[in-house]
Amino acid sequence: MTLVCGGVLGPYLHPKARRAVAKRLAKLGITVLEGAESKVVAVTADAVELADGRRSPSEVTIWTAGFAVPGLARDSGLTTDAAGRLLTDETLTSVDDDRVVGAGDAVSPSGRPLRMSGQVAFSLGAQAADTVLSRIAGSVPKPIDSGFAGQCLSLGRRAGVFQFARRDDIATSYYVSGRLGATLKEIACKAGFRHLTTEARRPGGYTWLKDDSRAARVRDGHHVTPAAQPGPLGVGRTPAP
Repeated sequence: MTLVCGGVLGPYLHPKARRAVAKRLAKLGITVLEGAESKVVAVTADAVELADGRRSPSEVTIWTAGFAVPGLARDSGLTTDAAGRLLTDETLTSVDDDRVVGAGDAVSPSGRPLRMSGQVAFSLGAQAADTVLSRIAGSVPKPIDSGFAGQCLSLGRRAGVFQFARRDDIATSYYVSGRLGATLKEIACKAGFRHLTTEARRPGGYTWLKDDSRAARVRDGHHVTPAAQPGPLGVGRTPAP
């Protein structure tokens, strides 16, 4: 099996965590192709073609990069960003119509969307609901304040990496790998279902990690979070036997 990165392995990760991922992949017998020359330029029925002219035979190719937004917002005539995300203010309200509220990967608050992740999906969903309730009550909605804990990767059932991050989504040097990393990944997956059931029993009870510095960064035009990224590792290729 070959993993084609089209750049650096695990671009979000801190170099320390990136080395841990590379070590685990090597142990699994996976060949990693990094660098600009490894960028995939074409995928055919039986091969993967790279930027440097190499053509790697492949019986099964798994594409794990790329991002597309449903066309609903753009088709409705609402203002979107270049990727088609609904353009909103910091309360997740459409810049065209205050009766339209969006959330998740399909919105671009202030033109600065948050990274695709479950942690953001849950918090933006809750904040979108709060905005709707504020509109109904005639009060002023609060701006979003979603923060990040990091990113977790599965590297098989028995290993994983949990990359810790600052609340503004900048990776730190702290990470957990191996079996404990896999356990944290499993906990993160189960947490999603727990949040849904808890909210159903006690509406409004869901809380999230907050990033109180976002408002200032948006105002000053500084870094907020990555707009979009490819898959956390790259493109997987399974060669013919």
